Order: sequence, then structure tokens, then C-alpha cells
Amino acid sequence: MQLRRDFVKNAILVAIVTTLSIPFALGSTRSWDNADWSRNFKLPLGETRENIYSANIEEFSKLKHNGYLHALEYPVTVTGLLIPIDPLHDFLEADEKNPLRRLVTKIAKRRVGFSTIQEMYDWVGLNPYNDNEVETGIYQIPYPRGEKPDFPMGATIMNTKRGKGLTFSCATCHTSSLFGKTVMGLTNKRVRANKFFHMAKQTVPFIPSKVFQVGTRANEEERQQFRRTKYNLNSVGAVVPQVLGLDTSLPQVALSLARRKNDEYASKSKRLELFPRPNVLDHYVADSKPAVWWNLKYKTRWLSDGSIVEGNPIFTNFLWNELGRGTDLRELEKWMQNNTQTVRELTAAAFSTKAPRWTDFFDASTINLASAKRGEKIFEKSCAKCHGSYEKAWNQEYSEELSEVDILATTKVVYHEKTPVKDVGTDPQRYEGMKYFAQRLNELKISKWMKTTVEPQKGYVPPPLVGIWARYPYFHNNSVPSLCALLSKVEQRPKTFYQGPANDPETDFDSECVGYPVGKNIPSEWKKDRDAFFNTAKAGLRNTGHTKMFLDEKGNELYSPAQKKDLINFLKTL
Repeated sequence: MQLRRDFVKNAILVAIVTTLSIPFALGSTRSWDNADWSRNFKLPLGETRENIYSANIEEFSKLKHNGYLHALEYPVTVTGLLIPIDPLHDFLEADEKNPLRRLVTKIAKRRVGFSTIQEMYDWVGLNPYNDNEVETGIYQIPYPRGEKPDFPMGATIMNTKRGKGLTFSCATCHTSSLFGKTVMGLTNKRVRANKFFHMAKQTVPFIPSKVFQVGTRANEEERQQFRRTKYNLNSVGAVVPQVLGLDTSLPQVALSLARRKNDEYASKSKRLELFPRPNVLDHYVADSKPAVWWNLKYKTRWLSDGSIVEGNPIFTNFLWNELGRGTDLRELEKWMQNNTQTVRELTAAAFSTKAPRWTDFFDASTINLASAKRGEKIFEKSCAKCHGSYEKAWNQEYSEELSEVDILATTKVVYHEKTPVKDVGTDPQRYEGMKYFAQRLNELKISKWMKTTVEPQKGYVPPPLVGIWARYPYFHNNSVPSLCALLSKVEQRPKTFYQGPANDPETDFDSECVGYPVGKNIPSEWKKDRDAFFNTAKAGLRNTGHTKMFLDEKGNELYSPAQKKDLINFLKTL
């Protein structure tokens, strides 16, 4: 009898302990990620999640610092694609005396378009590290290992058991050079990361690893690294963006999943690698630009279409990256579970980023204060309902005591409690593309562990407009070159333009219209770059929509050119 009572007692105890331990077991995120990523979360009006984990000052500073380092140097050690960097360097830059090898090298260089490592970095679109002895504030970005690297942001030289390998980090697409300063979290307008992956997909799988070893003088470990990359590329599907500055990670994920089995880990399949399941995104254009990071703090939904309705967006970033790099999802899941602090730090850093201000680059006198105040009233009437309200220092008590710069500052952003999705007639192909693989993403075991849910939407998120002046060209697909064009009727918007660099604010930027120069003002050098030519006649790149708020019922414009200038002056201050 006593034995039975003891058995029942122990069974109850085990049940209680097991129940209590479920939220903290391996595979749950509750034990470390205390942010609310649920679909029901509401952000109180006027508040932000800049400090996403509510850390104290010291911890918050450490989280941000470490998170920036993870953004700069890719932390996922199980990543599927690594280029043996020393053999690549030898191949591109060695002074070759063998005439046959010199001929092969010359042909290869002509095909890829670069002949040195630095030229490759420039071609991909990587941005330089700032000089931290000169820069301050948001422009003082930490150096990996404490010293300024001899390679640009985004390049990651990873030490592995197979030698040093090159890959690319978040900073590749989420940093941008703006008039001599690199900004963390700003969309890279000149990135060719997807084209680089596509180029690798078209060439690497067809090169025998032994030939690679002989041609590049790689050692055996480096040959094995190349062989692993070659193997993983077989399960990667890739398409080239329609134009420079856009991202094709959405179709790359869909087409990569089409080369894997339909089990919960999307296991590799040699048959599907040769004969992938058909997917519309193989030809249906769903390009979009990477979003700016500093808007994360105001939002409760992620991606330009708001289709990630719950879950930490940094998890999604890692999953999408690694599906597009052929990584085994069992290995990735294990890495995530063992590196939760890394995810926490990168999340904290991304949410804490801040936008560049107009006055960081231009004199405050270039903004007419009276005009900006008039523009504020127009904005509240036509724009605030979707994009939020922005309290300005010039409306504060004692504002007359503020400096010319400080009076232009935004003191508070009042966005939505729950991030909305609106259909305002812009090109629909990006949000429609999500439906071709969303269900498959939700079926993955790693998605369930991450507690991430993807649901296709109709329309796009009307984003907060903080730093809008630096985020040109506009719309999710970059189809509108400037704010002047955005405030115009569709038929009056430029049909074509070039997405050039932001080097010289005098020639590369239209400060009156805020965006790219168009027509006769386009720098001649830009026209040599075919990848930078934007044609809005192409499907997926159309510049339609976002007009009703500026037109009356008869289609006439509500605002005069002078009023539009006032509105643009206000937008410069956000």
C-alpha cells in the first residue's frame, strides 16, 4: 500500500516538474527572449521598443555593441556557403607566370567583372568602415576585434576547420554610404549580393573540386570547404534582381525550398536538386528593397508587406539567409538554440539604430522653418492617418531658445498600436509573391520553434517616416526616385531613372526634390552602369499608386507646387 502511495506521489511530482519546465526547455524561446512577439501585442501610442529587452543602461550598451559586431561579421558558423578566401585571393591577384593559367585567369576575370578582392567588394556594393577617431554618434560604428579592418562592412572572414572562408553579413544590405558616412541600418542602394549568389550558383557547381584545387593552389582543407559550398549550392534556387538596389530573397527562399523535401526540416534531396518542384517565383517578379532597421522600434509586424504576423524578425533573417545558402536546417536549429545570446544581441542592436538627420549633412538654414511648419499641417491632413504623427521641437514651450538645428528635431513619434497593412495601389507583385511559399515556411519545425508565423497580406505597411529624406528611392520596389515624384500624379512621375551612388551631395542628390536627379541632371557616369537603370514599365517595378490622398474626387491635385514644397520641407526634418 505504501509502495503504491509513493509511486502515485512520485508520478504527480514528475508531472508537476515536467509541466513547469516546458516553457524553459530546449526548443522554447521564453527562457531568454522576453519580448512580446505575438500577433496580439500592442505598442502604446507614442512609445517605442528601442530598448526591446528593457535592459539597464550598462546591459543595453553591451547588447548594442555586441549586436553591431554580429551585424558586421556574420555569426552563423554553420552557414552553408563559404568561399575559401586565400585561394580566391591567389587566383585574382597573384602575378602568374604560367601562360595557360594566366589565360584562364584572364577569361574568368572578364566573366565576373572584377580582378582583385577589393574590386569584388566594390562590385558587390560593400561600404567602408567610418573613421571612429573623427565620427561621433550613430556614425561611430564599432570595429570587429577593436581595430579598423582592411576589408569593408559586410565582408566576413570566418575561421573554420576547413580554413578561412568568406561570406557576407547583415551589413551587406543594411548599411549604406551617404555622402561620406556609412549609416548602420540604412538600406544599401547599390548592393549586388543576390546577383553574386546567382553568379556562384551558375558556376561553382560545375567546377570539380580537384580542378579548383589545382587552379587556385588550395590546400586539402580549402578544397573540402569548396566542395561543401558546391554541395550546398545544389539546393539553392536563385534569381537576379531586376535592377540594382533590390533584393530577391523572397524568391530565393521559395525556389530553395522547392529543391528540398516536404518534411519538417526541408531535408536535402538529390532528385529535387536536379528536378525541383515548380514555383511561380521562378519567373514572377517579387523584388523589393531591404527595409531600414530604425523603423523596427515602432512596429509590430515585419517585412514590407507585414506578412510576418508574429515572431522575432532576426530569427526570420537567419532562416531566410540560410535557406538561400543551402544550410541543413537541423544544424541551423541547433545553432540557434545554442546561440540565443547572439540572437538577443543582434535583435537589441537592430531595434536601437537611429536615422541620420538632414542637419548631419546639410546646414540647418537649407530648411525654411516657416515652410516646414506649413508642411506639418498638410502632413497631418493627408499623411498622418497612415504614417503616424511627429511632434516637433518647434511646437514645444521655450522653442525660441533652441538652436537652429535643435528646433528642427522630432521629439516624439506617434505611430500605430498595431502595424497596419494598406493597399494604396502600388505594384502588388511583392505582396502577392508571399503566397507562393508562406505555408511551407510555417510547416518547418524551426519556424514553430521560433514561434514565427507568416500570413500573406493584401498591400504594404505604411512605414514610419523617420529619416525619410535618406531613404530614396521610394516605395517598396524603389520605383519613385524622389519626393517630388512621389507627390505627383502617376503619369507625371519619371518612367526611367538611374540609381547612382550617394557620394557628392551637389551632383548625386536633388536636395530640393529629395532623391535622385533625373532627366538632364543625371550624372553621365551613372549611365555606364546598366544594372542601375530603372524602368518602371516592367512588371514588379511599376510606380503606380499612393495618389488618392493628394487628389480630389475629380482627380485634380489638392496641393499647389508651393504647398508641396512646404510638405517636402517638413519631411526633411523627420
